[in-house]
Amino acid sequence: MDRAATKPDLGELIDSSLVASIPMKTRFRGVTLREVMLLKGPFGWSEFSPFLEYEDREASAWLRAAIEFGWSESQRVLRESIPVNATLPAVPAERVAEILDNFPGCRTVKVKVAEPGQSLEEETARVAAARKYLGPQGRLRVDANGGWSVSEAERAIRELAGFDLEYAEQPCRSVGELVQLRSRIEPLGVKIAADESVRKAEDPLAVAKAGAADLLVIKAQPLGGIRAALKIVEEAGLPVVVSSALDSSIGIAMGAHLAAALPELPFDCGLGTAALLQSDVVADPLLPANGQISVSRPEVDEAAFNAVRVGKEREQWWRTRLERCYRLLS
Repeated sequence: MDRAATKPDLGELIDSSLVASIPMKTRFRGVTLREVMLLKGPFGWSEFSPFLEYEDREASAWLRAAIEFGWSESQRVLRESIPVNATLPAVPAERVAEILDNFPGCRTVKVKVAEPGQSLEEETARVAAARKYLGPQGRLRVDANGGWSVSEAERAIRELAGFDLEYAEQPCRSVGELVQLRSRIEPLGVKIAADESVRKAEDPLAVAKAGAADLLVIKAQPLGGIRAALKIVEEAGLPVVVSSALDSSIGIAMGAHLAAALPELPFDCGLGTAALLQSDVVADPLLPANGQISVSRPEVDEAAFNAVRVGKEREQWWRTRLERCYRLLS
């Protein structure tokens, strides 16, 4: 019988906490070190890892998710493994094969685009190299993280549509812009996926209500946990892709359990991102194998954690942040 999480005492959270700083193999959207706080609850390890620049109100949703995963029974799972996509940072075209070799068996690649300081020509070359690596049968999607205006997005998608895109993720920032763009590119047959317009919105259903996207990208931590994410999926009535937020394998496990609880999983999920990390906090990271990751609850490994453990100052910074976010939970 599934039970909602019981809110633990603040002292229990702090006493269970560990903080790690994990190097990235390649700079990813400005991130070279991924700091995460790990929390051990009665149902296993969980993760609280909002990005450093996030304010407490937004970060508190990530804490709610961490408490749910560590302090309540898991949702019923419908599958034991999750098909995942490869994630390609904004690297030069000549590095594409090197990066994608870290994702064995993945039939789908998500390519980061709209990178500040890069030209459309550079990004087209990266997408072309990814298509060449995949072959004609592979699935290719691009992710702009809201970095384009409507006109820039239209131009870019028209340029990239020839590479047979599965969809374009968050090409523009606002829901209104997505509505405009979707109308303009409809003849191209390229779907639009919404990510930030769901997880950073006061109303995560606004994008569905406005008809601004064909599918949603959902992430367990930013949405406040698995139950909250499943409710959004049910109410939105759109297909979804479950993705990570550059989590460690502990956080990715939360995303895998979300994906495993969905009645339908029509797209490969963005849960293979442990392959972007130089190391991890578990002995057996949730790395893609044959294009999939398992649905499991990994344990923090002492040796692996000690290799990436932060100093006392950063540990205290995270504990203070945890305390502030805890006070915001209802």
